[in-house]
Amino acid sequence: MTQAFASQSDLLEKTVSFTEIGEGLYAFTAQGDPNSGVIIGDDSVMIVEAQATPRLARKVIDCVRSVTDKPTTHLALTHYHAVRVLGASAYDAQQIIMSDNARAMVAERGQEDWDSEFQRFPRLFEGHESIPGLTWPTTTFRDRMTVYLGNRRVNLMHLGRAHTAGDIVVHVPDQNVMFTGDIVEYRSACYCGDGHFADWGGTLDAIEGFDLDAIAPGRGDALIGQDMVNAAIKSTRDFVDSTYRPAAQVAARGGSLKDAWLAVRAECDPKFADYAIYEHCLPFNVSRAYDEARGIDTPRIWTAQRDLDMWAALQG
Repeated sequence: MTQAFASQSDLLEKTVSFTEIGEGLYAFTAQGDPNSGVIIGDDSVMIVEAQATPRLARKVIDCVRSVTDKPTTHLALTHYHAVRVLGASAYDAQQIIMSDNARAMVAERGQEDWDSEFQRFPRLFEGHESIPGLTWPTTTFRDRMTVYLGNRRVNLMHLGRAHTAGDIVVHVPDQNVMFTGDIVEYRSACYCGDGHFADWGGTLDAIEGFDLDAIAPGRGDALIGQDMVNAAIKSTRDFVDSTYRPAAQVAARGGSLKDAWLAVRAECDPKFADYAIYEHCLPFNVSRAYDEARGIDTPRIWTAQRDLDMWAALQG
């Protein structure tokens, strides 16, 4: 039987969890779907990651309302991907924050990413008619920015390239908790189609250097306690390295993209085949790893047509 492309056959609704990971800090997770974070300050709330649509965002809002009636004033977006940002309008936040690089990527490839992801993951885009358009930040920064929610300090930082060139993390120092976006995953495949393999490990090193007490990862369960945090960082590092290394070896000997696909599967299937969205991510990951190994630093823009052409080449 022909395998469905990406997550087109993933039509089952996921069970939501809403986990306290520090005082006034929560992780919204849903069995491998994109996570969101909640930071409750003295008088207001910051949401980290908007979800793919206003319909999904309202699930986050319902969870927030179960613990506080404070208004949401800030929305922090760790990167530009459609499944993370297109639900932003539901929050009516006064400030929408991205890195400078993430905003530039919205301008360069935001619509193409939306079109591509809509095709890849139709379940996440149910209710897409309510999306008003691309999500643009009201506020951007280069390396670091601090927001005060009353007395609660929230540090937003670009620690390096990883999942995209514009990734940020959100750190709450009074609880030593971090919202990492897709730089760190837990028992979920990393999507590397817009990634920077050579830099990802250094960015993980920077995160590890905080000796965090908890992480809300991009996908997967909330990580509470240093043992769980360190295990997730280690497994993320292994996933990224295990994807890039065989693809780079194939590229170095002049092999084809299909050769790289087979080599990465041989390395990664035994370790990661049971991870969430593994099959979804694999073709995009191999394609990007193969490109980076051949000296293409800036990831090529994914379009709906490029997705299908790549998939046909790998299946042929």
